[in-house]
Amino acid sequence: MATTNGENENRKLKILMLHGYTQTGHTFDIKTKALKKALDKHLPPAPKPGHLASYPGGVELVYPTAPIKLETADIPGFDVDGDKDAPEAYGWWRRKGDAEPYTYEGMDQGLAAIATVLEDQGPFDGVLGFSQGGAAAGLVASLLETGRREAFETAQAQGGMRYPDSFVQDSGYIEETIHAPLRFAVSYSGFGASNNALYQAFYTPKIQTPMMHFLGSVDTVVSEERSLRLVDACVDGRGKEGGVPRVVYHPGGHFLPSSGKQYVAALVAFIREVVEEGQGPAKGGAKGREEEERAEDMDMPF
Repeated sequence: MATTNGENENRKLKILMLHGYTQTGHTFDIKTKALKKALDKHLPPAPKPGHLASYPGGVELVYPTAPIKLETADIPGFDVDGDKDAPEAYGWWRRKGDAEPYTYEGMDQGLAAIATVLEDQGPFDGVLGFSQGGAAAGLVASLLETGRREAFETAQAQGGMRYPDSFVQDSGYIEETIHAPLRFAVSYSGFGASNNALYQAFYTPKIQTPMMHFLGSVDTVVSEERSLRLVDACVDGRGKEGGVPRVVYHPGGHFLPSSGKQYVAALVAFIREVVEEGQGPAKGGAKGREEEERAEDMDMPF
């Protein structure tokens, strides 16, 4: 089993970045340039006074592209009769069904692609995702936790899905997960998976990995109810008294506030708190104009 990012002179804070539905790793990289710059600034190679963590190798964000190539019919708002070319658009799964309980076609394929990145480019300290990628971040954090395979086996006997084979490795003596439990997870406009019994082992028992959630107060793409489903599936989902808040609202829609000072400060404080095992929250934040990467107001099929 891979270990967490080791303590050495080249240590990096390494985060797996999971894009949203219809995006790619490349487009998500572009949309989060300001966030990467802010993390570099506020999580410097040498520790600041009062903080234990240091990352002499800096911050490294890894941006895989989901494996499911979307057709034009899968892309909300795309005019199939228009003259514009179909964009490069990918998803971690496709949602099937007109109402709850939904099923997710290709979820095994999407998780297997993430598992490959964890094995080939890890170890990672955390995972951060937007929209469908935010939902996937919760799934990945859950899958890597101690005891989660047993939860899946129990649920499978009652109609739940099988624990993904892609997250299991055979060391020759014992089967174990492909990567150590993550230190943290972050979701922007994410959501809990369908309430279909197939997926409940992801959330029962609750996700132990510390997870932070950013929600748009006027998000018309992912409802607050769906986002709070993921929040409430986490231990201390809404935060611990005296600690860094785990749920942060921004006064916008379906986008990632990558350079808003208070939102970057909240993210940095959360990361510091969880990696430094209870050190006080950071103060200050990144400067810069907030860049709002908006989606169309529509019901996205994820």
